[in-house]
Amino acid sequence: MAKDKVKEAPEADSAEGEDGEGAPKKKLSPKILIIAAAAAVLVLGGGGAGAFFLLKPKPEAAAGKGEKKKEKKDEKKKGEGDKPVGEVREGPDGVLFYTIPSVVVNMQTADGRATFLKLKLTLEVPDQETVDALEPNMPRLQDMFQTFLRELRPEDLQGSQGSYQLRMEIQRRVNMVIAPAKVNAVLIEEMLIN
Repeated sequence: MAKDKVKEAPEADSAEGEDGEGAPKKKLSPKILIIAAAAAVLVLGGGGAGAFFLLKPKPEAAAGKGEKKKEKKDEKKKGEGDKPVGEVREGPDGVLFYTIPSVVVNMQTADGRATFLKLKLTLEVPDQETVDALEPNMPRLQDMFQTFLRELRPEDLQGSQGSYQLRMEIQRRVNMVIAPAKVNAVLIEEMLIN
C-alpha cells in the first residue's frame, strides 16, 4: 500500500509540472464569459458607431457644396484687402461719393449720463485715386473718428453752426490722414444724438 501511494505521488507531481502553475486549472463560469462577451460587444459597437458618425462625409461635401464654401473662403483670403470698406457711388461732374460705415460713439456730458452719437458720413472725392487712398487708411480714419467724436459734447453739435464745424473738422482730419490726396467735402447723411 505504501508503494502504491509513493507511485501515485510522483505522477501527480509530474502532472503539475507540465502545466507550470502548480495549482489545478479553474474553469471560467458561464456567467463571467457572458459578462465579458457583452462588455466586448459594447466597447466594439460603441467604437464602431463613433467612427461611423465622425468619419462619414457631410451631406454638403457629397452634394459639392463643400467645395463652393472652400472656394469662397479662399477668395476672401486672397481679396481681403481688395474689398472696399465703404460704398462708392458716382456723382455729378465726375466726382465720387464714398460712404463710410456708421460710427457710434459715447459722448461726454456735464452730468455724466450716457449720450450716444451715431454718425453716417459720405465723403465727396475727386477721383478713384482718392478712393484708393481712403480704403487702406480706414483703420486710421475709424480711430480718428472715435477719438475726436468722443471728446465732443451734445452742445457742440447744436444748430447749423455745430454741424458745419463738425464737417469742416472731420474734413481737415481726413485730409491729414490721406495726404497728399484730399477730399472735396464731408456730407452728413445721418446724425443721431441719444
